Amino acid sequence: MQQMRGAGQPGRPVYSISAVARMVGVPVATLRTWEDRYALVVPERNAGGHRLYSRDQVEQLKFVRSRMAEGASAADAHRLLAERDEDSRAPRPSGAAGRLLILLAERDPYSAEFQEYFLRTEGFEVDITLTDRAARESFGRSSPSLVIVDLLISGGSGLELCRLFKERDGVPVIAVSALESRDQALDAGADAFLPKPVEPLHLVSTVRDLLRSSAFLATQVPVP
Repeated sequence: MQQMRGAGQPGRPVYSISAVARMVGVPVATLRTWEDRYALVVPERNAGGHRLYSRDQVEQLKFVRSRMAEGASAADAHRLLAERDEDSRAPRPSGAAGRLLILLAERDPYSAEFQEYFLRTEGFEVDITLTDRAARESFGRSSPSLVIVDLLISGGSGLELCRLFKERDGVPVIAVSALESRDQALDAGADAFLPKPVEPLHLVSTVRDLLRSSAFLATQVPVP
């Protein structure tokens, strides 16, 4: 295999066309024909005019080759590649692999890890933030499906975070605290309050209840 430095980076062009032809299992002339005819996998050219392919492009060509091995024509295989790549660029539910993302704004890293473990076990993606500022930044960046806020985060900024998240996006908010702050949390916009230490099964069931309720309301058509 002809491989150049930097091959560990999927988007960096590092493979010659002869190396790619061997990896994919098609002649060099076929790769040139596909490039000219379908213009989906177009390698870069170096100063000498030689084609250089990235690892991502090699995977694209392997996809085309595998579809052809299943009976598809070259044209159909490239059409399927275009559809697959278009799907990969389309907006997806927050979190990895379509899993719902939960933002956990928790001042205690040990408590955060404890809650994260049980939430991930139930199939959720979790973003832990340990300060008020980090929680605000993560919320704006990742658009979580639900937020869990420790009311004592950053010296007691949790109530303000509850208000902010509800006003900005209306996502479900669960407030947690070692202090009896249920009424204040609900007044600040929290949808539920859980005392600390948080009981794992209670936490998970509350998360699921709020997410189901949120999904149900989002599908309702307003009555004129």
